Amino acid sequence: MVMQPVLEILAADDFALWPVGGHDSFGYLVLNGKLTPAEVGTAVMRIADCNDFEPGEEHGPCPADPLGTFLHGLLTTPDLFAAGGFRLTDTTTGTVFVEPGCCNGLETWRDWLDVLDGTGYARFGHDPFSTAERVGDTVRLTHDAHGADGSPVAELSADQVRRLVATAQQDLQDFLGRAGAWAEQHLPAHAAPVTAALARALDLAPSP
Repeated sequence: MVMQPVLEILAADDFALWPVGGHDSFGYLVLNGKLTPAEVGTAVMRIADCNDFEPGEEHGPCPADPLGTFLHGLLTTPDLFAAGGFRLTDTTTGTVFVEPGCCNGLETWRDWLDVLDGTGYARFGHDPFSTAERVGDTVRLTHDAHGADGSPVAELSADQVRRLVATAQQDLQDFLGRAGAWAEQHLPAHAAPVTAALARALDLAPSP
């Protein structure tokens, strides 16, 4: 089994503020420390786009330049969103047991810790309606709890899930380090606030 942080990607053929890679809409980009600069650029673009908004007083005046305008939501929105989540796949068969659905975000990845140490249950968006439920020392994973009979189901030990979550969290941390270096090169005037915003969007910001 492998658990990976994935970011839902939309095609952006006309994006020109910094170099990005080519991706089809509604695919997933796996986030880790091995991404190319263009892939990191794609991820930063997508997370910023997830937090685009109609300017309001609570965000302060919107900059007039295209780059400042595009980054404004990312840099001023308190509760950031990054479409995606932790995907769990059987590497032997290719079967996906947990797939982030619509409205699920990477900023909620700690729901997995709640499964292990809190309420014992979490859902990860809809279409599919993937769920994880702890029963004793076992975590039951269902790809689509609202789907037809035959939706893939797996049962893993809680210790195994804990290790998988820790690996996925490290992948996120490695991506953040990669993104920080990328920002220093491609967004030097905004590198620190962009990196801090990405940390918040991925729920990796240090505790105050």
